[in-house]
Amino acid sequence: MIHYHGTPITPETAAAEIIAGRHAMVSFANPQQIDLISDACQSFALDNGAFSAWRAGKPITDWKPYYEWVKKWRRHPGFDWALIPDIIDGSEKDNDVQIAIWPLGKYAGVPIWHLHESLPKLQRLCEFWPRVAFGSSGEFAAIGASAWWNRMGEAMEIACRFGWPMTKLHGLIMLDPEIFGKFPFSSADSTNVARNIGIDGAWRGTYQPIDKAGRGVVLANRIESHNSAPSWERMHIQTALFVE
Repeated sequence: MIHYHGTPITPETAAAEIIAGRHAMVSFANPQQIDLISDACQSFALDNGAFSAWRAGKPITDWKPYYEWVKKWRRHPGFDWALIPDIIDGSEKDNDVQIAIWPLGKYAGVPIWHLHESLPKLQRLCEFWPRVAFGSSGEFAAIGASAWWNRMGEAMEIACRFGWPMTKLHGLIMLDPEIFGKFPFSSADSTNVARNIGIDGAWRGTYQPIDKAGRGVVLANRIESHNSAPSWERMHIQTALFVE
């Protein structure tokens, strides 16, 4: 699977060392490292920034600037795909509209199936789109909670045939081996590295890395040493629920 590390990573000198030769995700809400990422990474994906804008109390209503941003960067050889805009507190119909009006085709864009949305919608997306992203939401917003595991199990029964996905699946904010190791994801992302290199209290002992770049390399290597599940098996969910 592809492990996308979220940006920005600070300081930028550390970011350059950490993400060199890896895969990254750049948010439209924080695009300042896109030049660095496009030069240093194997490949990159683009996040629409909807969640960051919504959390800041300034939800995006005009997506034309995002479309233009994606249109520019999709020509780059390292570009993988971009998330189709979604409305964080919108209805399933609201988000269906955003998918329907996406102007850049199904190979540049990835729709988000929100866990609180219907399973028939998930099936439709998997039957048409080359990749579908899973976004935790509503009563299933808490990743790793019992309700979340159960809903993911229901979703995998729809998205997979004989254990293998109908299309490529991406886990949003699911770049945790305890999570992606249970599902047949083709990719996942998180800002784990960006957030944790600055938490000094988590780094103790004689052999701790001497700087943030070293911390980031350790974290990224640890994450990337794990792969997603080769196929879907319900026992993965049962094991996770038992451990919880």
